[in-house]
Amino acid sequence: MNSRIFCAIFAILFLLLSPALSSAADAVKTEDLPDLIQKRYEDLKTFQADFEQDLTNVASGQVEHRKGKIWFMNPSKVRWETSAPEEELLVVGEEYAWDYIRDEELAIKYSVATLLDSKTILRFLSGRANIKEDFVVKTEWAGADEVRARWGKGYTVLQLVPKEAEPGMVLAFIGVEPDTGLLRQVMIVDFYGNGNEVRLANVETDVELGPDMFTFTPPAGTQVEDNTQGF
Repeated sequence: MNSRIFCAIFAILFLLLSPALSSAADAVKTEDLPDLIQKRYEDLKTFQADFEQDLTNVASGQVEHRKGKIWFMNPSKVRWETSAPEEELLVVGEEYAWDYIRDEELAIKYSVATLLDSKTILRFLSGRANIKEDFVVKTEWAGADEVRARWGKGYTVLQLVPKEAEPGMVLAFIGVEPDTGLLRQVMIVDFYGNGNEVRLANVETDVELGPDMFTFTPPAGTQVEDNTQGF
């Protein structure tokens, strides 16, 4: 669960570079990217996009491809709908989160603080995150050329290392086209070396979203597992 939330929030955060940078006449300097990211994040109200996600298990070499749609309201609300390979709905509200798997008729309820056992992600959701305070931002590192080759020639690639290490994220990478400012990919690497990569399309910001988008009521006949007891 945590890995999907990590990539959801990071994809939202970093894809905001696209409208900010593409309006510039000249290529943006690499050292200016963190400040532009931060400004866009602080100004963001709502966001929606289609997503494709690749989950790579480094031990087996298997890659699971997922796709769907995501919505975000700042602060603290996420709706993440997976349409393939199976239908799954993740709704993160202010206090509670729901994970609903339609085919299994199963809904799992969590407290947000328990589900997201990550100070970094909780700071993003609360609107208090700061790129330079939370991460060490690198433009060059061992293996940088390999990442650039994989993502495409000419990309500006940044590596972000969280200042407080967490099992769900030890590294993050973002790839930006320097001439257009379009961000193409976001990847999170966990403690075990597993990769979680997200690409967004049809990005729209400041769209009108109602509060009902971020609440969930299990359909009749759904088995409910309540993991909020005792918290």
